[in-house]
Amino acid sequence: MYSETEDVIRALAENAESVCRAYLPAGRREGSYWIVGDLQNNPGRSLFVRLTGPASGPGARGKWQDAAVGLHGDLLDIIRERTGISRFPDLLAEARAHLGRPQPVLPDAPVPKKAKAPGGTPAAAARLFAASMPVAGTLADTYLRSRGLTHGSAMSSLCFHPKCWHRDEGQTRSIPRPALIAAVTDGAGAFKGVHRTWLAPDGKDKAEVKTQRRALGHILGNAVRLTPHDDILVVGEGIETMLSLVEAAPGLPVWAALSSGHLGAVLLPEGVQRLYIAIDRDPAGQRAAERLSARATEVGITVRVLEPLLGDFNDDLRANGAEALRQHLAGQIGPEDRQRLLV
Repeated sequence: MYSETEDVIRALAENAESVCRAYLPAGRREGSYWIVGDLQNNPGRSLFVRLTGPASGPGARGKWQDAAVGLHGDLLDIIRERTGISRFPDLLAEARAHLGRPQPVLPDAPVPKKAKAPGGTPAAAARLFAASMPVAGTLADTYLRSRGLTHGSAMSSLCFHPKCWHRDEGQTRSIPRPALIAAVTDGAGAFKGVHRTWLAPDGKDKAEVKTQRRALGHILGNAVRLTPHDDILVVGEGIETMLSLVEAAPGLPVWAALSSGHLGAVLLPEGVQRLYIAIDRDPAGQRAAERLSARATEVGITVRVLEPLLGDFNDDLRANGAEALRQHLAGQIGPEDRQRLLV
């Protein structure tokens, strides 16, 4: 009997080196193995992943073992650990996205018209972004301003789509809703996907649906590049969080990784010398900062963590205003960068 989970695990094993390079980038290939320190992507030689071998049984490709702690498993386990994704359907969706596979359609859902590229791919995401419009004067602008964010309309990585298809879990019919669309790119600026935030009809809040946000394309390791960077970069989770930092200090070069799991796995571009990690005040944010900080430190990047007073930096902005947030950031940004960034 066909099992999609087994099929995905088999496909991941067939692309084992690609999976390792994306999710365990601190490691390297040695012969028929990918060698790394552990599941947290620390440097070392304790954990090895088989890149070749039979499809199943002893020595199967895609299987890994950590000799130091006695753990073992398959590549889906590695993706779960590296992204922090706990819900199994979301984990399968992440694996499909890495493999470039379309997301499944519910049996009773209308059959969509044939697209030029499978749904869920960067090409499909690029078509959605191209069909969208600039933020200024739209419901997306209304939404951002309702959260104290006035700079979003000037950012080329953000746009608005008035009728972006949405379907909640358990529903068989998609409904067009207005949405804020964000371009997800890699460190070199290549388009990899989009992130959608569905909005209420008046734009003053998110839509009253179970799933208010959803990504499309290849998200892991990439980010929404809101402002340009050079040798300094500020990376955090949500779009509103990072726009809040820009509101307080427009000179900050900021990226939004979109979630704590993706924050810990974001791939840093060449040339970055100092990294600021803007965390949300929760355990997931702390763990993500630790993972990203460890990876950055390994390659000689100086790291500082920016912490909000409340739950996240948008909470701070809305509660205390831009000037108070600016002063709070000034106390955390390195003295060598204050004059340059807090303009």
